[in-house]
Amino acid sequence: MYHTWMRYFTPGPVHHRLGLVCLGVGLQHGALPTVGPRTLDHHVAVVVSSGSGWYRGTDGRRTTVTAPALIWLTPGVPHHYSADPGTGWDESFVDFSGPATATYTELGYIEPDRPVVPLADAAPARAAIARIARAARPGNPLLEVETGAAVHELLVALRRARADTNADGDPVLAALARDADRRLTVAEHAARHGMTAAELRTAVRRAAGCSPKDYLLTVRLGRAKELLAGTDLPVAAVARRVGYDDPAYFSRLFTRRVGTAPIRFREQQGRTVPGGWSHTVPDPEHPPTILGGSG
Repeated sequence: MYHTWMRYFTPGPVHHRLGLVCLGVGLQHGALPTVGPRTLDHHVAVVVSSGSGWYRGTDGRRTTVTAPALIWLTPGVPHHYSADPGTGWDESFVDFSGPATATYTELGYIEPDRPVVPLADAAPARAAIARIARAARPGNPLLEVETGAAVHELLVALRRARADTNADGDPVLAALARDADRRLTVAEHAARHGMTAAELRTAVRRAAGCSPKDYLLTVRLGRAKELLAGTDLPVAAVARRVGYDDPAYFSRLFTRRVGTAPIRFREQQGRTVPGGWSHTVPDPEHPPTILGGSG
């Protein structure tokens, strides 16, 4: 026996321009019927939260699926899978499409070459899928936008929930961010971690979807923006703080990457705060109480 609930949607062209659209959602459990062999023209994320089964892709090999796990079904790729007929499994799925899928694949959030991904915890992904299911209520005027936004959330939850991902973040990225202001080459950064430059490039590409050089630049520019917006330090001092001895080069780099010059950015975003900004991340669900008033 098994139980199945599903809904399917047909977003319009304007919603596709948001980048991702949700085409369907389903929650199923039990000894479900075998799926396939078949080929789809869109993406599907199948989250198995309990139970086990198998998956077979284009190479014909049968891969065991043991919960918690994710099955990626990607466009144009034949697939065939099933829950164990004796015990079944608990499954939720989301069908989605849109131009942003190419970028998510490039960043490593969607992995066509790894259709079965072990998860450390299926709960966050299930929570995102539950939001899609709730949005599917009849007459919801926000259906397409609400479900599309939840697909973005689902992809992030699945990326974070991989069993091979450290819950505290990738240690290589954390170390690069810590040392981003130091004037080190990529090879020198790699040596500090006992890696070759090629190994570091592979690790950063897998974790962040970019090269070490681009990752370091992103961290440096983020810090530069904070200094420009939150302090009155001269641009030359900001450049030195984030690892650039040549303020003219820093200004050109900042302008090319950010789209506006450092001085202009400061004029637009300046928030000089006596004593500097707080480095403690606030809890959005329990904001600090503001005492007193202006009278």
